[in-house]
Amino acid sequence: MPGPPALCLRPRDLRRGAVLTLVFLAAVAAAVSTGCWDRENAPAAPAALAAPTGAAAPEKPRATGTADREAVARAAAEAVAEGKSGKKAAQDVVSRSGDRWGTVYDQGEYAAFAEGLDGRWTGVGLWADRGRDGLIKVDKVQPGSPAARAGLRAGDRLLNVDGHAVTGLPVTEVVALLRGEAGTPVVLNLSRDGVGLTETVRREQLRTEPVTVRQIAGGITVIKVVSFTRGSGERVKAAVREAPPGAGVMLDLRGNPGGLVAEAVTAASAFLDGGLVATYDVRGDERALYAEPGGDTARPLVALVDGGTMSAAELVTGALQDRGRALAVGSRTFGKGSVQMPTELPDGSVAELTVGTYRTPGGRSLDGSGITPDVAVGDGAEERAAKVLGGREVGP
Repeated sequence: MPGPPALCLRPRDLRRGAVLTLVFLAAVAAAVSTGCWDRENAPAAPAALAAPTGAAAPEKPRATGTADREAVARAAAEAVAEGKSGKKAAQDVVSRSGDRWGTVYDQGEYAAFAEGLDGRWTGVGLWADRGRDGLIKVDKVQPGSPAARAGLRAGDRLLNVDGHAVTGLPVTEVVALLRGEAGTPVVLNLSRDGVGLTETVRREQLRTEPVTVRQIAGGITVIKVVSFTRGSGERVKAAVREAPPGAGVMLDLRGNPGGLVAEAVTAASAFLDGGLVATYDVRGDERALYAEPGGDTARPLVALVDGGTMSAAELVTGALQDRGRALAVGSRTFGKGSVQMPTELPDGSVAELTVGTYRTPGGRSLDGSGITPDVAVGDGAEERAAKVLGGREVGP
């Protein structure tokens, strides 16, 4: 039984045959979908990666179209031949196609997102959200970051970055402006409750711990996975091995925007003894992802989920739910279950286009619908999950 393919991110290898998949989750919504694979070694398995410094709060899922890769490449080639931006021409075609998750990245953006694979990046420590009116809002600020020390808050309107007006820009471009070399200053013009603010902050090398573990009453172990960045799957497995024998586990995937699919499969393997985790298709060609054997299949388990549980996090939840391994507790997940693959453009940029969808072991497509929890609850989800694990509650 094959295991999941090894995934990597090597932007500088594009011309040497490595293929990189990067796609924003929710149009860079609080996360970026990312994946890569080596054509010579394994079938392509897309992956997802959180984009720590700039991501938008996800919108309600809707059906997504697909962009014709030949049309995208042709538009880029024609623009380059005329001395224009191939990236912009390609993005125009993708935008008109209705491919909700399709987008175009330049080489600098690839390099920046590569840092995120290890849970690190250079920036100021804020997440951004673009509203329907084109305004850029600060969605979240990382504690202890330059943005936090400068007093930035969720809800602030970001107007200019180093003199560049950002209203109406794609979140990808806003992220690119916020990125840069550690130690360099960036001037942010904002509006808070109608009052203008100007803050100068210095970019830093920032890190996030993707997996944290704590114990609560009843010997229950809570494993919080913020995102499936590199090494997170093995950390989940280690946390399960170190949990008190026979005691329950809460796998907290609330607010998890996705991650590397290989890491998600490894995390699911902590609770499964091999078997199917998900299937996906690439232009009609169906492929499968399998758990590693030897996981803990006896320990009581619940998965905590909410509307911010997306992509690879939904893949894990769906596998554990369909395999009868865990009850999902919380609220309906986001519903990002589409697969993107890359098309390299003449100017070195890369267009990520939707080619298919993921399905759970039971054959459910998550795209646009998400996962309905077994036990629906808003506030107090952890307390409710503890009752489920303790056998004091088993139904919705």
